[in-house]
Amino acid sequence: MLKDAHNRIINYVRLAVTDRCNLRCTYCMPENMQFLQRREILTYEEIIAVMQPLAAAGVSKVRITGGEPFLRKDLMQLLSKLSAIFPEISITTNGVLTGPFIPQLKALGIRNINLSLDTLQRDKFKQITHRDQFPAVMHTLDNLLEHDMNVKLNMVVMGGVNTDELLDFAALTATKPITVRFIEEMPFNGQGHAFSGQQWHYQRILDTLSGEYELQKLKDAPHSTSLNYHIPGHKGKIGVIAAYSRTFCGSCNRIRITPTGGFKTCLYGHDVLNVRDLIRSGASSDQLMQEIQYTLNTRAADGFEAEKGSKHWDSMSMIGG
Repeated sequence: MLKDAHNRIINYVRLAVTDRCNLRCTYCMPENMQFLQRREILTYEEIIAVMQPLAAAGVSKVRITGGEPFLRKDLMQLLSKLSAIFPEISITTNGVLTGPFIPQLKALGIRNINLSLDTLQRDKFKQITHRDQFPAVMHTLDNLLEHDMNVKLNMVVMGGVNTDELLDFAALTATKPITVRFIEEMPFNGQGHAFSGQQWHYQRILDTLSGEYELQKLKDAPHSTSLNYHIPGHKGKIGVIAAYSRTFCGSCNRIRITPTGGFKTCLYGHDVLNVRDLIRSGASSDQLMQEIQYTLNTRAADGFEAEKGSKHWDSMSMIGG
């Protein structure tokens, strides 16, 4: 069993399989992004080589992220192998390419999908993402629901950009069995977009929603990053994630692996290890896990402590969220 320096059990890995994306969201990826060379990215064999010992050490949940994971060639082959190792696999996607794979995902038992969507307006979608793919994303949302997938709709709240749509997103839960999650903007800025996470913090988001709806507090699951609510009479739920305020750090059970094998013990900290380099140098599974445990033994208490040692942040597409 993996534990960190603060006796927190680590049982969740966020695995970024690519740095590439087919959108250019202003808070995430620069338009002129310099993508990694293929040799720099973990191969699928290397991914399995690190994920198998993590599973043996008690990791039971994996979230696949990117970039946009469905841009990675033969992703379904990797997911098939991972589904034989881990009881719970989730995916975060922008939905542009996801639709055709939904039946296969369901057949593998992968039903938890986080769909990134920051506006319900086509023109604004193009403004935020620099791409005109709103119809494709909405088609994916409908397709996911038709296949009874568990959908969380992730909206990054950006001051002066989409804060006028908070109530519109909440209204989606009236007829759709989804969880709409409002996320504080983080300072991993891709294109010089003005950071508004301090102004549009989770309490202001809740206050805005409460001005229109009665929010009934739900019991949050262990290690939940979101504060969860239900609006009476609605089919879906509401979640608010204090991604910049970091109110959930004390119960963090997750680690992150970047496309290049960078090992992160905190979203706000730098890589503390590189599992790709260890594997390519011939390290055994035992040696790999010894190095991972060593880094966990020096893990920061929270995101604020981890941030102190960070002079700059990569774009979100390099981190994996």
